[in-house]
Amino acid sequence: MNLPSLVNRAPSQLSPILSNYLLKWRQDQLLVTKNPSQTEMLPSFEAYLRLVACIDRSPVKLVRLSSTFGEREISLWANACSQAGKAVFLQVPNTATLPKKQAGFSWRLKRAFDLVLATLLLLLLGPVLLTIALIIRLDSPGPILFQQWRVGERGKLFRIFKFRTMIVGAEALHHQVMGNQSGLHKHTNDPRLTSIGRWLRKYSLDELPQLFNVLRGEMSLVGPRPWALYDAVRISPDMRQRLNALPGITGSWQVTSRSNLLDLNAVNRHDLDYLSSWSLWQDIKILLMTLPKVISGFGAY
Repeated sequence: MNLPSLVNRAPSQLSPILSNYLLKWRQDQLLVTKNPSQTEMLPSFEAYLRLVACIDRSPVKLVRLSSTFGEREISLWANACSQAGKAVFLQVPNTATLPKKQAGFSWRLKRAFDLVLATLLLLLLGPVLLTIALIIRLDSPGPILFQQWRVGERGKLFRIFKFRTMIVGAEALHHQVMGNQSGLHKHTNDPRLTSIGRWLRKYSLDELPQLFNVLRGEMSLVGPRPWALYDAVRISPDMRQRLNALPGITGSWQVTSRSNLLDLNAVNRHDLDYLSSWSLWQDIKILLMTLPKVISGFGAY
């Protein structure tokens, strides 16, 4: 399908384009791309609000962002589209056809299993979540929850929920702390961590709010690792078939290697192997393996 394309430009230039109903976006979709020769500039707050207004007035219902964008540009457009109530996807090469095992009754049963177990866990762990929220509030200034854009099924962008484990403004220091690290962006002695945050991460308690992502249909209990934007823009095209499934709270990588293995290609091979051999019983085994790994703090930091 050929999507109408829009070259990245200033909000003042976007307005007459996005608001022009005569252009007839018949597919109700828009692909946002850019001319590599143009200088990348983030708009001011006032210009950003105009961008949101332009997108809001547009008849398009779905926006696809070119994967050639940098993470800041993707985040900017994702925020604007979300604020305007538009679905937003990262445009990636066509993902492979779903294997039969992912299109049948068993795959639908996986979703039902997710909903039932996530609901039960939230009910059982409700007091734990409230206690953690109170401790975070008392420990350091800032919000209780941390939200970050992740790349989900078929490239759909969604905000992942976690308990905040870092100081306010930690995202702005991300590349300064990580430097030119080629693998997954994790640091054993990350200076941005709060005192309680380091403990929450060790036992993966910061991940518990992702149960709400499961209920919202954005994640599964078990699945491929959800890409952060700074990981997604570095992934090779042949690894993108992992987008055929909802990302998971836990998965093959988490129970076998976790932060002991940070090579992007190796992590993705774990996810692709999981998808190629998927079964509901495999999900159950991974969930059962997850509990002792969490209790022991295996590979977590």
